[in-house]
Amino acid sequence: MELPDDVVKDARRRLHRAAGQVEAVDRMLAEGRECKDIVTQLSAATKALEQVGFKIIAAGLTFCIEHPVEAAEQGYPLEELQRMFTRLA
Repeated sequence: MELPDDVVKDARRRLHRAAGQVEAVDRMLAEGRECKDIVTQLSAATKALEQVGFKIIAAGLTFCIEHPVEAAEQGYPLEELQRMFTRLA
């Protein structure tokens, strides 16, 4: 299943943000920053990654609903997308 361009663009933007947040966590650890500051930054990175996953799953679910036969033929029956969603939730 090919993802729509807008979904890919948004996912990549979110991934770049998460990468910056992970790098910030690494710097904070190296600098000996406060635990709560590190956890706050780590939480932001985690949230950004979750949002990428949910955005991709939403696009997949939309495709499955609009094109159920084609989705199933490509290995993405609705049940598979539901399983993928529960792994993120």
